[in-house]
Amino acid sequence: MDRRETVRIFRQRLAEVIARSGGSRAAFAQRLGIDRSTLAQVLSDANDRLPRAETLAAIAADQQVSIDWLLGLSQEGPLAPAIIPQPLTIEPGGHSPADERLTRWHAEAAGYKVRYVPATLPDLLKTEELIRYEYRDYVGPIPESRIEAAHARLANQRRPETDMEVCSSIQSVESFARGEGIWRELPAPARREQIEWMIRLLDELYPTFRWFLYDGVRRFSVPLTVFGPKRAAIYVGHMYLVFNSTEHIRVLTEHFDNLIRAAIVQPPKVSTVLRRLLTELNEREPVTRGRTKRHG
Repeated sequence: MDRRETVRIFRQRLAEVIARSGGSRAAFAQRLGIDRSTLAQVLSDANDRLPRAETLAAIAADQQVSIDWLLGLSQEGPLAPAIIPQPLTIEPGGHSPADERLTRWHAEAAGYKVRYVPATLPDLLKTEELIRYEYRDYVGPIPESRIEAAHARLANQRRPETDMEVCSSIQSVESFARGEGIWRELPAPARREQIEWMIRLLDELYPTFRWFLYDGVRRFSVPLTVFGPKRAAIYVGHMYLVFNSTEHIRVLTEHFDNLIRAAIVQPPKVSTVLRRLLTELNEREPVTRGRTKRHG
């Protein structure tokens, strides 16, 4: 970012915090202890300089924003902790705080591309039965809140202005279909229904939802989501590490884009992979009749 762009963003964000303060420019200048004409000069479109460091610090402290945000180096305004814990219990009938935060982040990223590496399968593609299986050991209404969150994300993804790219290792999808690892106690009919549901949704949502599969032997990624230029979050198990710095977001975006470049299965072919796995599953464990499907 060049100096002129930095000055332009600073003027824009300074005007924003002045408006948010609810007072006049004169009152704002008086509170900071600077001359009113100095503030007017800083806000002028003709100005091409940043104020002194002590003025920047005074604005940041008074408005509880970071200097990085004022200068366009961060996308987060109000000061906030970078690590947000996710409680294991929630209030009846509601989401956990982290779920509410994730919902807001997705809403704020509307119109931008969301990049997503899921911990297991993409949340918005999961059946209710799979979600209940994943959270079967949790007390309280957590499974129901997860189902509601998955429904909300799927509904959001069906909006025409959404744009999401997902990357997973092909081995993780194969392990699910075969009932390996964490999926070994999930019955074959549930895995079959999940695969059928994913095929249906992939055909429906493409091209605004694109799922890439990379070789997990050659590439690795922790679960993460990049919400456009707004923020990025890494999931570390009941906790999200949240990055608001423009530089951190850029680095994580590059990491994700490198996964896409290394993908061995492109989005139009993922359904073909799933159909192959479904055929293999049906051959190993033939379909039994009388089972009712339940999807989100």
